[in-house]
Amino acid sequence: MQIDTGYFYFIKDSFFDFIKDSELMKNKENSNKRPCYYCFKSTKYDKIIWFIPVSTKIDKYKKVYENKLHKQIKLGKTPSVDTIVFGNVANTYSVFLIQNMFPVTEKYIESQYIKNKVAIKLSNKLKVEIITKATKVLNLYNHGMKNIIFPDIDRILEQLLK
Repeated sequence: MQIDTGYFYFIKDSFFDFIKDSELMKNKENSNKRPCYYCFKSTKYDKIIWFIPVSTKIDKYKKVYENKLHKQIKLGKTPSVDTIVFGNVANTYSVFLIQNMFPVTEKYIESQYIKNKVAIKLSNKLKVEIITKATKVLNLYNHGMKNIIFPDIDRILEQLLK
C-alpha cells in the first residue's frame, strides 16, 4: 500500500495488541473504523510513519487547550500550544492530538480513509501547521521533555525497529 503524507489511515487492531500501550487511542468496537489517523513519514527512520489521532470531541479538547494556555500565562510565558491543533477534515471540524502521536510501520496500516470514493486529505496550510508542530514536539521529546507525548514512543519505536 502506498502511504502518503497528508492523508488519513486506519490502524489494524494487531498493532494495539502487539504494542500494548494504555496511552494509545485504540480502535473503537462495533466495527466502526475510528479513530482515523493523520500521518507523516519519519525523517529519521525509513520504515517509520508517525500517526496523529484525529477526534471530533471539540469541547473536550478545547478545555484541555485552554487549560494549557492559562497554565503558560500563569508562568509568565507567551502562550503557545503545539500539542493540539484544530481544523477541518472532510468538512468536519476536528482536533489533531499531537500529544497522542505514535510511530507505526506499514505492516500495521489497515486502510486509507476514503469518503465518497475520494481519499481524504488536508489543506496545505493545515498540513504545514500540523507537521511543523509535530516535528517541534518530537524534537522537544527527543531533548528530554518526555511528558509532552503520552504514549511511550521510545518503547514503541524499539519494538517496531526490532
